[in-house]
Amino acid sequence: MTTANKLTISRVLMIPVMIVFIYIEPLKEPIGFLNLNINQFIFAILFIIASLTDLLDGYIARKYHQITTFGKFLDPIADKVLVMVAFLYLMMITPDRVPLWAVMIVIIREFAVTGIRLIAVEHGNVIAASPYGKIKTASTMVALILMLFNDFWLPPVIGNVIFWIAILFTLISGIDYLLKNKKVILESI
Repeated sequence: MTTANKLTISRVLMIPVMIVFIYIEPLKEPIGFLNLNINQFIFAILFIIASLTDLLDGYIARKYHQITTFGKFLDPIADKVLVMVAFLYLMMITPDRVPLWAVMIVIIREFAVTGIRLIAVEHGNVIAASPYGKIKTASTMVALILMLFNDFWLPPVIGNVIFWIAILFTLISGIDYLLKNKKVILESI
């Protein structure tokens, strides 16, 4: 097993641990750091570690020629599940900042793009990452980290603005994937 795949698997294994920390009642006491409770702090730290494994596994896979079919399959799934779990958690703890409809946009876009990619593969096409998708990913990660840590010591408006930029680029990149691949989609209907 390659190092890159081990990192991807470690990210997958962190997700259920993160979910457990959402629900452990005795750990919901505030710790005084950024007005977080222990659950939120551990969840946020695990999210950062998992996000870093995402950066690292891709870098290692490319640099050391460790790109595998397993990695191509599991890495994007792990990324999507990690982000969805973080958004759902934020929706639970800060529903005024992270509304359900915004989370649904993220989830629907992820399923739609994954479906488009699968259809493209069946037709022998590879869909390259979109610059809009890269902006979406970067702004999503920054927004999630800020919001998971109660915005650090910054005004909440900064996290909110980055969150809405992420949602905007989620829509833009989803529409971009649809338009660029409409021929493949129409051929598969």
